[in-house]
Amino acid sequence: MHEIEARDINFTYGDGFKIIDGVSLHADKLEFLSIIGPSGCGKSTLLRIMAGLIPPSHGETLFHGRKVTEPVNGISFVFQDFGLMPWLTNIENVKLGMERMEISEEAKDKAAKALLHKFGLEGFEDSYPNILSGGMKQRVGIARAVASNPNVLLMDEPFSSLDELTANALRDEVIYMLKDKSIPINSVVMVTHNVEEAVELSDSIVVLSNKPSHVKDRIQVDIKRPRNRESKNFLHTVDKVYAILTG
Repeated sequence: MHEIEARDINFTYGDGFKIIDGVSLHADKLEFLSIIGPSGCGKSTLLRIMAGLIPPSHGETLFHGRKVTEPVNGISFVFQDFGLMPWLTNIENVKLGMERMEISEEAKDKAAKALLHKFGLEGFEDSYPNILSGGMKQRVGIARAVASNPNVLLMDEPFSSLDELTANALRDEVIYMLKDKSIPINSVVMVTHNVEEAVELSDSIVVLSNKPSHVKDRIQVDIKRPRNRESKNFLHTVDKVYAILTG
């Protein structure tokens, strides 16, 4: 059984404009899957369907074999634009991820503080997001997503609004987080437009066509970690993804 699976997903806007046409994909346990494709092909829409945030026009998402029709415990979402509530402090934003958990406020405070420390935000617990840099805001966003102890983490272009140095540091932190036994994330599905980022992070890459999108190919990335962006295997895989995208 797959950790999460999308089966024959179609999505059509109300005016009859179809952007997703029969997309099927899956992520298995301990797999980092990236979804990449041309701008406007419905990557982010597909991810929101998989999260249960919007319904498909046809098809279904299965989480541990159970159909997803709304947000469920076990799946968390990291937004491209951080998605933080500006009227809440950083620790309160992280605690939003624990709303459905039947634990005391004291336990939520303790867990949220520990996550903020884990992501290098010690001392910013009671500050508001407006004083944070973009990288720090996304760390709060990831901490909030992790707070619910999910099995699957869905990330919608989580590094695209950051400068490259900050994005590189945060990518390393995500990989380190996935190795942390105290965090129960089994699988990650990430939407990205950055081919090099997909090759650096992923075990598998699903390449979508232009809209209405379908799966053009699925590529296994068999490169030992940590990955060297200048290595022959890395560059060969990047070229392969670009060839499929542009072919």
